[in-house]
Amino acid sequence: MRRAENPFVLAARSKLVDLRRDIDNQMRGLCKGLGIVLGKAGSTNLARKVNAVLAEAPDLQDIFAPLLLAQSCLTEQIEKFDRQLLAVAKGDQTVRRMMTVPGIGPLTALSFVVTIDNPARFRHSTDVGAYLGLTPRRYQSGEIDRTGRISKRGNHQVRTYLFEAANVLLTVVRRGSALKRWGCKLAKRIGAKKAKVAVARKMAVILHAIWTDGTEFQAEMRAA
Repeated sequence: MRRAENPFVLAARSKLVDLRRDIDNQMRGLCKGLGIVLGKAGSTNLARKVNAVLAEAPDLQDIFAPLLLAQSCLTEQIEKFDRQLLAVAKGDQTVRRMMTVPGIGPLTALSFVVTIDNPARFRHSTDVGAYLGLTPRRYQSGEIDRTGRISKRGNHQVRTYLFEAANVLLTVVRRGSALKRWGCKLAKRIGAKKAKVAVARKMAVILHAIWTDGTEFQAEMRAA
């Protein structure tokens, strides 16, 4: 697969993920209407829970079977795209170096590369955060000067992937790093959600620096 094809594959995968999420939510809603609460679960576990419901109430088979089949087909195609994108990521030196950042996987790295396209467009790596909509808005009027929520400008998909990567770093990754310590301290001070946004922004800066410098992630590099 040529790099030029990556945006279309990423967009197609994202659309299938959205469709699967719609079906998942539809099944949750139907179950809730029947007085059955499925609880939190990814698509695979959700399908298992629905099948468990059907085992106890086979009369619901006609309602849920088509939805389960559609969900399964979508998952199969999403996994096919994942395999293609993983192969591309492994064959791209820049993407491989980006994936040395804890929490950054092939989807996040590829989406970042596709969205930024040319790293030379940004004079400073810190400018990337604003481009992706990860910097807070500033409100200034007379004596009022306060910081608001992030602008959410730029590519929504990359911003979402970076936020998820930040969540993985802070809650799943066990390996210590200056970036993780910085994020954890920030979470205690300003709350987990805002800290994840800040870490996502920092990750964007690091990815751009790695791209332009030809380096890899250093666990003890200064995070702030």
